[in-house]
Amino acid sequence: MAIHLYKTSPPSTRNGTIDSQVKFNPRKNLIYGQLRSCKGRNARGIITAGHRGGGHKRLYRKIDFRRNTKDISGRIITIEYDPNRNAYICLIHYGNGEKRYILHPRGTRIGDTIVSGTEVPISMGNALPLTDMPLGTAIHNIEITLGKGGQLARAAGAIAKLIAKEGKLVTLRLPSGEARLISKNCVATVGQVGNVGINKIRFGRAGSKRWLGKRPVVRGAVMNPVDHPHGGGEGRAPIGRKKPTTPWGYPTLGRRSRKRKKYSDSFILRRRK
Repeated sequence: MAIHLYKTSPPSTRNGTIDSQVKFNPRKNLIYGQLRSCKGRNARGIITAGHRGGGHKRLYRKIDFRRNTKDISGRIITIEYDPNRNAYICLIHYGNGEKRYILHPRGTRIGDTIVSGTEVPISMGNALPLTDMPLGTAIHNIEITLGKGGQLARAAGAIAKLIAKEGKLVTLRLPSGEARLISKNCVATVGQVGNVGINKIRFGRAGSKRWLGKRPVVRGAVMNPVDHPHGGGEGRAPIGRKKPTTPWGYPTLGRRSRKRKKYSDSFILRRRK
């Protein structure tokens, strides 16, 4: 990823950044239109997810999370921007003529070759079952259910590690710090997800965030009482409660929100930080 600063002549783009190495022209047979966004409203028009709305129209890119083209090598043709995720995607041309998008593994370049299967080398971008990987392997796009496709470690810069094997299960350390058991037959991709410098991007102006469909965020203390439990009062008034709350009155800032009895509790060895 090569982040460049804009020239500082117009105030609207001053201190903004751009990545000049990615393309913005997706392949037409690998995209389709999405339904209109609900903008954070439910069926009654009530805001249930705040700070959403507006934004540019998007087309969804069909991403191959399953990596089920077995033992057929493919070549990376392009590295492209995807408006639906913060990671980049790359277009793969397989030897049988098939073309698919996958998440861009960090360090791979245009022209590199990747392959998925059971007996493939442990190299960047290759996909294989966890049982065939040595301990300490860095992986991403990890399956939870066999054959469903990768669901874990898919964000930009995400990386997990294989730390143990025992019987039919393997132990992974996920990006959140959680240690979890996964079936040894599940498939994962070797390496780290690309675009690790996503947190260094500077938008330069508020309008750039609005293009992404993100509306302004303000503190609850400056709202009206009808909008937030912290709102109301004359001037800079305190929140009037022992502990801060969410807009719906539930405790926040440290309260755990995970269900007490969840199906996956038996597979979690160490909770996330």
